[in-house]
This record gives sequence, C-alpha cells and structure tokens, in this order.
Amino acid sequence: MADLPLALLARPRLWRLSRRVGLGLVAFCALMLSVMVAVSVGAVSVPLGTVWGVMLHHLAPGWVAADWTAGREAIVWDIRFPRAVLAALVGAGLGLTGAALQSVTRNPLADPHLLGISSGGAFGAIAALLHTGLFLGVLTVPLMAFGGALAATLMVLAVAQLAGATSADRLVLAGVAVSFIIMAGANILIFLGDPKATHTVVFWMLGGLGLAQWSHLMFPALVLVPAGLWLWSRAGALNAMSLGDETAASLGIPVARFRLSVFVAGALITGVMVAFSGIIGFVGLMMPHLVRLIVGGDNARVLPLSALFGAVFLIWADTVARVVMAPEDMPIGIVTGLVGGVFFVWLMARRA
Repeated sequence: MADLPLALLARPRLWRLSRRVGLGLVAFCALMLSVMVAVSVGAVSVPLGTVWGVMLHHLAPGWVAADWTAGREAIVWDIRFPRAVLAALVGAGLGLTGAALQSVTRNPLADPHLLGISSGGAFGAIAALLHTGLFLGVLTVPLMAFGGALAATLMVLAVAQLAGATSADRLVLAGVAVSFIIMAGANILIFLGDPKATHTVVFWMLGGLGLAQWSHLMFPALVLVPAGLWLWSRAGALNAMSLGDETAASLGIPVARFRLSVFVAGALITGVMVAFSGIIGFVGLMMPHLVRLIVGGDNARVLPLSALFGAVFLIWADTVARVVMAPEDMPIGIVTGLVGGVFFVWLMARRA
C-alpha cells in the first residue's frame, strides 16, 4: 500500500511519455506517407506500389523485380524522390529555426523570413549566381548564402542595439527593416547582372524545389542534423529565455552570448536551405504555433515536432505547386505565402 502513491504519481508521467512518443510516431508516419504520395502524384501519376518498388530496388537491389518502365523509374527516383526529400529537409530546417527564434526573442511572430535571414541568404545566392561565379564549385552558393544570412543576422542585432530596441517586438521590426534593405540590394544585383541569367534568380525570389538532385542533398542534411541536435540539446536554455532575460540570467545562462549563438545557428540552417530552395516564407512562423497548440511550450517537444510538421507541410505545399498548374510548376513560395498570410491574420485575431 505504501507504494500506491508512487504508482499514482508515475501514471501521469507514463501517460505523458506515451503521448509524446505516440505523437512523434504519428508525425513520422505522416512524413513517410507524405513522401510516398508526393512521389506518386503529378503530371504523370505513378501507382504507390511502383513507388515502393522503385525505392526498394535502389535501396536493396534484388529484393523486387523491376516490372516498370525506365521512364517511370526516372520520374520516381531521379526527379520526384530527391525533390520530396529536399522539401522535407527545408521544411524541417525552417520549422526548427522558427521555433528556436520565437523562444530566444520571446516573440510569436519571429521566423527566418520576418527577421531578414532568408533575404540575406537570397542576397548571397544571387551574388554568387550573377556576379562572383562558382569559384568554390558546388559549395559556392551554399557558402555565400550562409554568409549573407549571417550578415543579415548581425545587421538585425546591430540595428536593434543602435536603436535601443531591446524588446522582442522591436527586434522583429528591425528584422523587417533590414529585410527590405537587403532585398533592395538584391534587386540592384539583379538589375546589374546578365539579363540572360536573371531568369535563374526567379528560383530564389519565389522559391522552388525543381533543381533537387541526389548529389546536392547531403549539404542541407549535413547542416540540419548537427545544428538541429545542438538546438535541441539547448531546449532547457530556450525555455528559460522564453520566460525573459532576467529569469534566464538568474539560472546562469549567458543571455547575450546564447542569443547570438542561436541566431548564428539559425542563419546557418536558413542560409543553406535558401541556397537550395530559394525564399520560402511562413513555414517557421506557422509550424511552432501549431505544435504548441498540441504539446505545450516545452522546447524539448516543440523543436523536433516543429521540424516534423514543417517537413510534412512543405512536402504537401510542393505537391500542390506541382499539381495545380501541371505540367508547369508553380513557385512554392506562392503556396506558402497564401497559406501563411491566412494563418498570420488568424494569429493576430486570436491574440487580439
């Protein structure tokens, strides 16, 4: 009988743990299903059985007999599958970064797009494509995109410090102002660039995943995994930061240094994602809010689930962009902008 109170106390913990694990499994299954459906649908429909067969044929040769045409195999493995994986990586990166930035700035409207980080990444990518050339090979665009994103982050912090904008709301306003300045500079680069090459810049201005290739996917993955794990390992510090700088400082967290490190990690993730997908807004704004409505505000749960939700959302957004104007691809930034704009209005009405 003496152990009965302990058993009663353990039940809620076990229930919460099982709920977290169950929610994570549901999100992961939704991610796998979304990838399969995204690969299946399009201007040329491919049965799900064929999609699974092609995937197993490449991952485990000899397991299944290749009873499909070479054209369908190319559509599934060479075109749609890397595109779906890139959508998952980009969506996960933006969702994760948005959750971290909202916590460290204590602002529910913070995301890589509104804070100017995406614009800085696009500026670096445009400069590489139109002016500097690929002097470092395939790494040129990702590295310059990261440099632009990091420069934009430092500009936002400098403007906020110069204007005495210590509040979270003013920090976002500083980000919006810097974003406008950077996009003006990007437009100058486009105007001065080779007119024949400027059509490639539309990819970065409107967002798109049509250039996805298996050989390029390792770059966003190599950035997302370690940076994401580092942010997740700092979930406790992010929870403290979300309560205010004084509370975080009282717990021994070096507030200014930690905030800067989170911004640098966000710039790294966002810059590399922008290099391969262009500017895709609102993912980092929407996903953390949806996750917090379901699991609460603990970043130990919010960060990984924001990544999973972001991956699923961007896969479906890209699927809609491919299907709605088939065989042409609508820029994915249009789809996320429409959904994000409606969500933004709903969020403001909810907080009013």
